[in-house]
Amino acid sequence: MKLPLNSSRLRRAAKNLFGWHTLRPNQLAAMRSVMKRRDTLVVLPTGAGKSAIYQIPASLIPGPTVVISPLLALQQDQIASLNERERSELRAVRISSHESASQQAAALEAIRDGSAEFLFITPEQLSNPDRMAEVRALRPALVAIDEAHCISAWGHDFRPDYLALGHLIRGIGRPAVVALTATASPPVRDDIIERLGLKDPTIVVSGLDRPNIFVEAALCPTEPYRWRRLIALLREDTRPGIIYVPTRRAAEELAEKLTKAGFPAEFYHGGMPANARHELHEAFLDDRVPIMVATSAFGMGIDKPNIAWVVHMALPDSPDSYFQEIGRAGRDGEPARALLLWQPEDIGLQRFFSGGMPDEKELRNLAALLRKEPATKVTLRERSGLGPRKLGNMLALLEHVGAAAPTDNHMIGSPRYAPQPAEAARAAVAEAERQQAVQRSRTDMMRAYAETNGCRGQTLLAYFGEQMTDICGHCDNCAAGRSQPDDRASGPFPVHSQVRHNEWGAGLVLNYEDDKMTVLFDEVGYKTLSVRVVSEQGLLTADGR
Repeated sequence: MKLPLNSSRLRRAAKNLFGWHTLRPNQLAAMRSVMKRRDTLVVLPTGAGKSAIYQIPASLIPGPTVVISPLLALQQDQIASLNERERSELRAVRISSHESASQQAAALEAIRDGSAEFLFITPEQLSNPDRMAEVRALRPALVAIDEAHCISAWGHDFRPDYLALGHLIRGIGRPAVVALTATASPPVRDDIIERLGLKDPTIVVSGLDRPNIFVEAALCPTEPYRWRRLIALLREDTRPGIIYVPTRRAAEELAEKLTKAGFPAEFYHGGMPANARHELHEAFLDDRVPIMVATSAFGMGIDKPNIAWVVHMALPDSPDSYFQEIGRAGRDGEPARALLLWQPEDIGLQRFFSGGMPDEKELRNLAALLRKEPATKVTLRERSGLGPRKLGNMLALLEHVGAAAPTDNHMIGSPRYAPQPAEAARAAVAEAERQQAVQRSRTDMMRAYAETNGCRGQTLLAYFGEQMTDICGHCDNCAAGRSQPDDRASGPFPVHSQVRHNEWGAGLVLNYEDDKMTVLFDEVGYKTLSVRVVSEQGLLTADGR
């Protein structure tokens, strides 16, 4: 009888604390898992109430909750939302570089004396041994990881500093963990589970379809055609929106061109000073900037309900980033649009952005440094000459092949049975090659989405491992009558079953469309295969792993 009891308590808390009279089924399932102190991974779309999944159970579970999220602005919004309710069981405090020493001490004291429930903190703060000891002494009951895809090398907002989170969580006593994100394909989910060390987690993935967003894609034969399609949308819809472009230069040039054409726009990219980016971010949220032309650097932490449209002026690198970016539209529930304007040449641009292979010599030297003695990232940067992001990516590769690991004194060292530096470097390069193969396949899946004549909703959700048995009804192909109900969701192997290919290894069947099937292989990524050829030639066999 525990589940009904927990459900009743959760519903009462939702009503008393937040004024909600109902909870969505997937919210409730995830909350029950958290109440049982089980590790939980939650993938629900923006606006589906992910934060409530840890906030409501935390108000009922004895002990404080530690919340880790990647952006201070995002933390501040969540803290303000909790504190405006003026309830002690929802009060939140923060420890970050923005707080003074006295403010940080006051935050810890508020958690200790029970006048606050939520401690928002950054990975950098937890990496300090003294700070970790202080947080451990608070005996947290729960750790919530917001925007959990940031821990994954496959995630579109990968943060190297997040790699040590699993180790940091163990350092504060290893309470139950709830990881939350708005989008995570199967490889990203697997990576989150592995890197955080989640133990037999409850996985809740559902409701990724956004019916109020009309999605459409247009192959643009020329740049003038692409421009005309963009202007047509802007004339039809004067509400606020975002235009995503692939490069910083494109952002600056398009913003200037739009402004001259009578559509005032600003540009935003990662090469701008931090204070300028912050000011633009706030201006857009306050409706002082109607059109933002931006690279993918603009997005996380944007809680703006009235974004009415999102346009992509080139093919994104993967359905992961595309889904996250179009999900910023229509958060108020009003009709919204997502328009993809692409050219075949965009594929080559994404191939360029994927970068080259890591240098084997640099990997070998880094592995040798780790083998010599543990060191902090700052020390490793000084000794190796590598930049912060490059170092983070190389450490991730070496950790994957067993040549690097966090130590108990918050440094990075070489595990006891680590391979020799030369062997570690070769293995790391091989892992990088595998990752590039998977990334290329993700770009191929993005092109398949752009080219499909079928239901775009079915195509996109299949990538994330979610089946849509009926057509979405809110894409250009459905509106044109080209989409057909998916009555072909069966084939030589059941959807979501494990299969094996002689050359590509183990894989997961994602979906069937017309005479094709899509399989996600561990080693080479996404492949679209002919169902007839698979059946006649026996290319795949059931994998009982």
